[in-house]
Amino acid sequence: MPEDFYRIKRLPPYVFAEVNALKAKARAAGRDVIDLGMGNPDGATPRHIVDKLVEAVQNPRAHGYSASRGIAGLRRAQAGYYGRRFGVELDPESEVIVTLGSKEGLANLAQAITAPGDVVLVPSPCYPIHAFGFIIAGATVRYVPAGPENDFLDEMKKAVADSSPKPVAVVLNYPANPTAQVVDLDFYSKVVAFCREHGIYILSDVAYAEIYFDGNPPPSILQVPGARDIAVEFSSLSKTYNMAGWRIGFAVGNKRLIAALARVKSYLDYGAFTPIQVAATAALNGPQDCIAEIRERYRLRRDVLVDGLHQAGWEIPVPPATMFAWAPVPERFRSLGSLEFSKLLLEEANVAASPGVGFGEHGENYVRIAIVENRHRLRQATRNIKQFLSGRNSGGGKLRERVVASPNR
Repeated sequence: MPEDFYRIKRLPPYVFAEVNALKAKARAAGRDVIDLGMGNPDGATPRHIVDKLVEAVQNPRAHGYSASRGIAGLRRAQAGYYGRRFGVELDPESEVIVTLGSKEGLANLAQAITAPGDVVLVPSPCYPIHAFGFIIAGATVRYVPAGPENDFLDEMKKAVADSSPKPVAVVLNYPANPTAQVVDLDFYSKVVAFCREHGIYILSDVAYAEIYFDGNPPPSILQVPGARDIAVEFSSLSKTYNMAGWRIGFAVGNKRLIAALARVKSYLDYGAFTPIQVAATAALNGPQDCIAEIRERYRLRRDVLVDGLHQAGWEIPVPPATMFAWAPVPERFRSLGSLEFSKLLLEEANVAASPGVGFGEHGENYVRIAIVENRHRLRQATRNIKQFLSGRNSGGGKLRERVVASPNR
């Protein structure tokens, strides 16, 4: 028998697993690790949403199978959200589907629309499912440089010109995970025009559309005239309402893509637990002041993190959106690579961050820092990092040895 199954062989070792193993070992040894690795919201889900879940779960009729496409009320609520937020009118029956978080929706759409040999354009660095959803489906992924130093539109045009066969789809993600980059409607207009000309579907991920800090709400690609001819957009309640574990997301837009996703999902699941969908409906239809409160909490944390790292001598860009900072590895550690630097950060400063290489080859020389701890803990993290960078911690000798011995130096 073969050692590995075909699709498993296409998946590389999980880079984040090494840092996670070190983190678990440190905690088992009693060390106070400040975990800024995973983008897992630490705040409570707003009370009115939890209350609706408790109410709904008391109904015995709500405990049976649900609907794979999502209950009608929730699909209408998502359509209402798009109307209020983006001025985009959607048909809840044909242009909206409920997913088990945006991650599941992206992976199942990849299964629905691609075949082995199809080419899909994916940004690098990217959230892993943007690439590996298609890799698992058997498609060929062509990475498009998408870091702060790249012009994604120009890079995408080059990739299309150099691809054979022609790409089936392109993945977009703004505000971006992990880089926190944002774009305007003019950018989307240019992408839509180019992709319509070349017959390429657009899969847009706007999971962080409500976590922004500069006063300009990020747009939806569906605001562009003609976008629905080729585009579908994924979103989630995970970050907007602190509902990550509830696993509720959406795909909206192009009817053909939504129908394809619905067809695949009909064979795989019966939808999320109905009381969760009822509570999600209450989230979208209820008071929205909680979104502004969550956004402000992240803004304050961002400022603490950025200011603290600047004082520590680590100059990082100020993220305009998301719950992440995309931090260049300090020059003196650049030769180590992002994975080894992340390990050092954990070992020497008791701070866990995500190595940039885990988000693709163009993520090398960066780490992603999640602002998922309160301001007190973030201040402690930056103090620890300051000691680490200044060499005042107990591991300074070992640190110097690793930097000198780096094979990449």
